[in-house]
Amino acid sequence: MGDASTGPDISPPDSTAQQDSLFSMTDVFLISLITGLLTYWLFFRKKKEEVPDLPKIQTVAAPVRDSSFVEKMKKTGRNIVVFYGSQTGTAEEFANRLSKDAHRYGLRGMAADPEEYDLSDLSRLSEIDKSLAVFCMATYGEGDPTDNAQDFYDWLQEADADFSGLRFAVFGLGNKTYEHFNAMGKYVDKRLEELGAQRIFELGLGDDDGNLEEDFITWREQFWPAVCEHFGVEATGEESSIRQYELVVHTDVNMDKVYTGEMGRLKSYENQKPPFDAKNPFLAQVTENRKLNEGGERHLMHLELDISNSKIRYESGDHVAVYPANDSSLVNQIGEILGTNLDTVMSLNNLDEESNKKHPFPCPTSYRTALTYYLDITNPPRTNVLYELAQYATDPSEQERLRKMSSSAPEGKALYLSWVVEARRNILAILQDMPSLCPPIDHLCELLPRLQARYYSIASSSKVHPNSIHICAVTVEYETKTGRVNKGVATSWLKGKAPAGAGSSSLVPMYVRKSQFRLPFKSSTPVIMIGPGTGIAPFMGFIQERAWLKQQGKEVGETVLYYGCRREHEDYLYREELARFQQDGVLTQLHVAFSRDQAEKVYVQHLLKKNKENIWKLVHEGSAHIYVCGDARNMARDVQNTFYEIVAEFGNMSQPQAVDYVKKLMTKGRYSLDVWS
Repeated sequence: MGDASTGPDISPPDSTAQQDSLFSMTDVFLISLITGLLTYWLFFRKKKEEVPDLPKIQTVAAPVRDSSFVEKMKKTGRNIVVFYGSQTGTAEEFANRLSKDAHRYGLRGMAADPEEYDLSDLSRLSEIDKSLAVFCMATYGEGDPTDNAQDFYDWLQEADADFSGLRFAVFGLGNKTYEHFNAMGKYVDKRLEELGAQRIFELGLGDDDGNLEEDFITWREQFWPAVCEHFGVEATGEESSIRQYELVVHTDVNMDKVYTGEMGRLKSYENQKPPFDAKNPFLAQVTENRKLNEGGERHLMHLELDISNSKIRYESGDHVAVYPANDSSLVNQIGEILGTNLDTVMSLNNLDEESNKKHPFPCPTSYRTALTYYLDITNPPRTNVLYELAQYATDPSEQERLRKMSSSAPEGKALYLSWVVEARRNILAILQDMPSLCPPIDHLCELLPRLQARYYSIASSSKVHPNSIHICAVTVEYETKTGRVNKGVATSWLKGKAPAGAGSSSLVPMYVRKSQFRLPFKSSTPVIMIGPGTGIAPFMGFIQERAWLKQQGKEVGETVLYYGCRREHEDYLYREELARFQQDGVLTQLHVAFSRDQAEKVYVQHLLKKNKENIWKLVHEGSAHIYVCGDARNMARDVQNTFYEIVAEFGNMSQPQAVDYVKKLMTKGRYSLDVWS
């Protein structure tokens, strides 16, 4: 940059003469510059190369999951879609049976998991001729949807879709011992009608406390004639055996590619990666496995699972899901009867290439692995399994018996109920009692339902045990009418888990399922806990948490426990721990009912009545939260009836008013249930 000022000794030039000279020079310079640029532009500029007209490249979108079931149905020529909300696999099984039925009527069906599709497409289903949507919906817990139907339920509550062209039918799976019997089936049926859909057959209500299989068959045998009448079609023939999967035997296979019990990702048990869930369980080490009871025929046990480094988080009241394994002796006996090498590596591949379900269980695998980890071999098989197996009985009388039990005739239903259900015959017992029955093992594996995870109320608090989950369980073992001894799959398997043992003997595949069974937000709120037997499990977590809160200096309200067992010196679970909590002032009241220590049976509801005035004061004045855990069939119902009586007496209410009072407590989350049948 030049200096902007001039020194004082320089005289200024003549300004007029300088301006005249400057303008002429500027004009010349500008003219020369413009002329030069024009010359360059016209003669020396490099011509722009012509760009050839290339065809446009098509943009290929990243592959996405096809979430339109309507498009899939159009592509594969289907008329009927059967959605299932399933927690234990039964609703899925029923959905598969209904979709297979369709071919008898000149229709084609497909079973579908609502979690995999966009259900708003239901409004487009009428684009397909003779289309129908069927919903097999199980109710889980206290009126909740199953995990795979949660999104569908949430969407249905908010939906303002027009389903005026949709035809539907619903079969619900529930249990009458629960307060909200078949809540999910009832809701879906009612809500679809509200949105304008046309119900073509009445809502079916299956009761697992009775005979769920018979309920389904009875509904199904009336459902299809209604479908025929609605669409003007007729049955094309008798029910026939149609294989859904084809067998592929692997004679030369890399064993690193073979499933050995994993639920989802191959080698997931060797290379564990969070997050852990139903399809990716965590292998937890058993660090403690001790017997809780001092006597009696039963075996009650306390297990502790190490969840260190798993990133698994849980709250008091949650459930732990455990994937068990079948008894190896049962597996071996099935292999012997069928004359099969159980270590044969095979795959069962879906014959329907468009199906999302490529295999009935992880494949390739061995028959031994399938029968041990993937298939349910201990529950009585359903009628559709018996029907498919009948063709393999070489004795005509045994074949006729199997066909009769799988029929919808009254005598067939009665025979199935007595010979299979009430006698608790599993597939092994049926094979043993029908010597001529020898089905191909691959067809048997196709027919048997999946072995399901077992849920247990967590018996610990993560505030006290952040790296450990505790389980309290009783082993199931009983003699059947045939003289056989049946054992619970999961509890027998857990009983054999050695703490910190070598290899898989101490490992348990597990994950946590969140629950609504929660302590009050305010620690000062009183709690009344009622849990006989292993129903005490979640309350051990609750009490541990209240003790921890007290140690943190928080105000902790009254903590009251009503516990019950058979005999004081036989099966009083966690006796020392409860006494210590009471001594520390955490457990402010402990009431224990010993049902068999005296001539007259004494249960928890009797102790509630004995302390009814205190109960009413805690509930009505103290805004206490009530928690009930254990048997749904008798205990939970009796306890609820006792609360009706207490409310009616001290609240000066009629029976209907008392019932309404307790129902409102439930609605507000002040009366919670964690029960099973």
